[in-house]
Amino acid sequence: MAENDRDLFSRMKKELFSSVIADALDSEGFRNQILRHDIRPLDPDTIVIGRAMTVLSVDVYTIPDEPYKIELEAVDALKNNEVLVAQTNGTIRSSLWGELLSTAAVYRGANGAVIDGFTRDTKAIIEMGFPVFVRGIAPYDSKGRSDVIAYNIEIECGGVKVVPGDIIFGDFDGVVVIPRSGEKAVLSAAFKKAQGEKEVKSALENGMAATDAFNKYGIL
Repeated sequence: MAENDRDLFSRMKKELFSSVIADALDSEGFRNQILRHDIRPLDPDTIVIGRAMTVLSVDVYTIPDEPYKIELEAVDALKNNEVLVAQTNGTIRSSLWGELLSTAAVYRGANGAVIDGFTRDTKAIIEMGFPVFVRGIAPYDSKGRSDVIAYNIEIECGGVKVVPGDIIFGDFDGVVVIPRSGEKAVLSAAFKKAQGEKEVKSALENGMAATDAFNKYGIL
């Protein structure tokens, strides 16, 4: 796209939603780009958009010599318009995220966090307005239970491959990943379909039969 990321993400927030992006991904041959259904926003009105900065965490069973070391490095490495995307390997033993990390991420200019795992300090994060999508909520600290081992690497989050720099878009329906390699075609298709859906909705509101609308516009 000709737009810079800030302008692009602003336009996406105004005009797009996860399901129309999912349809555009399908149309361009990217058919496994929706994170698992139980990765949900803490606040139902939340929208997250940004480029992925990936994190990999694993379960541990002793307290590391330097707990949180790489996790803190990852948060400090966040840049403007990035979304921290974390794979915790499905752990239910601890919460990777919380209020203080959200505060640090906001200061770095990050746009949100998407975690295939748990968070804590939930109400404080909601009050901050920082977009966080997670599988669950629990008060457990991660120290001695899980530990970040790498960041800015290719991971699988919520069943989807995520490469640093991919575009992440999440709303109440779910989270989609737009591969950087195909983003121009996917976004072009998404904006076109979003406009087409407005035309179809108008036609339906004016009494056109659903079958006739689909035959005319080819959009559902």
